[in-house]
Amino acid sequence: MSGVITQNVDMLHLKAGSRRIVDLHGTYGVVTCLGCGHRRSRWALHDDLDALNPGFAERVASRGAIEVAPDADAVLADTADFRMVDCPECGGVLKPDIVYFGENVPAARVAAAHELVDASDVVVVIGSSLTVRSGYRFVRRAVSTGKQVAVINRGRTRAHDEADLAIDGDCVDVLRLTDAAL
Repeated sequence: MSGVITQNVDMLHLKAGSRRIVDLHGTYGVVTCLGCGHRRSRWALHDDLDALNPGFAERVASRGAIEVAPDADAVLADTADFRMVDCPECGGVLKPDIVYFGENVPAARVAAAHELVDASDVVVVIGSSLTVRSGYRFVRRAVSTGKQVAVINRGRTRAHDEADLAIDGDCVDVLRLTDAAL
């Protein structure tokens, strides 16, 4: 496997040991400034927020469970006394380095994903319906450049008609069978 292009923002591919990863929609592990584009670790921001809001995390935790969304945002009822950290470079507003609905995928990420597709022999889509155009475009690129495409997904995907191989099934089960066969 030469690399992974993922639409997930949860860093699971990195945690699983993949090293060449294009996080197409970004990752919750990085924050970026809306003003100047400065990027920094979300954990460094966390340390700064803790210093600026001493005891806040403990107070919130003592009031019950914190609901955490898939993009790592936390749903909190009481934030009245919370103070936010500004960009250390320009004082601008920081946000998770995640492409939200309506935003464009940065051109550099698209280019990195195109390079990965172009350098591959086969593009394998695993566990995605490819409903979102930002992921589907790489199947289109693979097909247009003569690459083979395989799809493993529970249910039909947007790429089924273009795929050389489509397997309808649970990704984990299919990949375990593939691993066992090797």
